[in-house]
Amino acid sequence: MEISTFRFPTRMHFGPGARRMLAEFAATYNIARPLLVTDDGLARTEAYKLTAHVLDTVWPGAWQPFTGIHPNPLEQDIDDAYEAYRRANCDGIVGLGGGSGLDGAKALRLKVEYPDTKLVDIKLDQLPAKLVPFCAIPTTAGTGSEVGRSSVVTVPSIGRKVVLGGPPMMPELAILDPELTVGLPAHLTAATGMDAMTHAIESYVCPVFHPLCDAIALEAIRLVRLYLPRAVEQPGDLEARGYMLIAASMGAIAFQKDLGAAHSLAHPLSSEFAAHHGLANALVLPTTIRFNGETNSQQYARVAEALGLVPDADPARQVAAWLEELNRSLGITQRLRDLKIPRDALPMLAQKAFEDGCHLTNPRPCTVEDLLRMYEEAW
Repeated sequence: MEISTFRFPTRMHFGPGARRMLAEFAATYNIARPLLVTDDGLARTEAYKLTAHVLDTVWPGAWQPFTGIHPNPLEQDIDDAYEAYRRANCDGIVGLGGGSGLDGAKALRLKVEYPDTKLVDIKLDQLPAKLVPFCAIPTTAGTGSEVGRSSVVTVPSIGRKVVLGGPPMMPELAILDPELTVGLPAHLTAATGMDAMTHAIESYVCPVFHPLCDAIALEAIRLVRLYLPRAVEQPGDLEARGYMLIAASMGAIAFQKDLGAAHSLAHPLSSEFAAHHGLANALVLPTTIRFNGETNSQQYARVAEALGLVPDADPARQVAAWLEELNRSLGITQRLRDLKIPRDALPMLAQKAFEDGCHLTNPRPCTVEDLLRMYEEAW
């Protein structure tokens, strides 16, 4: 048997009001002047105000805001954030937001370490053991970027998203405060929640040996099943919001195994047509599961059980149908064409999906033609 290595290092604080634990971040890492990294839309929300109040308490007059991260972070966003970091002479980073804000903050850590190197040229296998200290505070329950070791950034010069990853990129501290998610609109709560579901399902069936991640993925699936509908229907339900934050972090912990074809299909939908990543995942996940189930449906039997189903002879079909019904019940857009994606763009998207590395760990190998077929089924 091969030697395997397992890693679960991120320190996490969870619960209403957990944002106060920024004081621990300051004391533990001797942070005197952090840069708060987020996006412009979030800067106008109650979640931002609540967090800024704590920042004012911990670092009065010293912390600096950067609100220039796009919904799908661009390479230029990271360059601009670095200039803000450098000009203010910062010594730490606090990321606030959904996956985009946290991914932008995470990529900034690389830029601080390698200021004269383009992101795509950084040798990720040669990162130092420690990067600039980083505290991640999610305001959505989906990406789990607060415990992840990678960042996804769109690089226009090569025309696609790139995944920048390595263990040193994991945040030193993650703060899961459900009070910061109650203002998230229902459609974004649904889309981000389906992102968490996609992470958990894809990581579970990923053919990489990691039984710890498998157990975590199955529990994350169960939690999303139980609590996502409640979080959508009752936005002030702190229990539901809290368990969705836990599920999102668990999904991201699980996908250190890697992901699959659904993510390869979803990434170009965001980079080419600005589709929300969680929504894109929600739309392509059922067809990906049916595709995988054509060669091995039984790999989805335990996924079906986590969804509260009694597996039948074709659990992949069961799971795909259940997810489509969940999408409908959450008010999620049903087809790619509803996102104004033209059908004649599908071959181009399939080629870009093939260039995305996530499908390399799909349980069933994919060709460009396979990816095009899945796009067409989801269209």
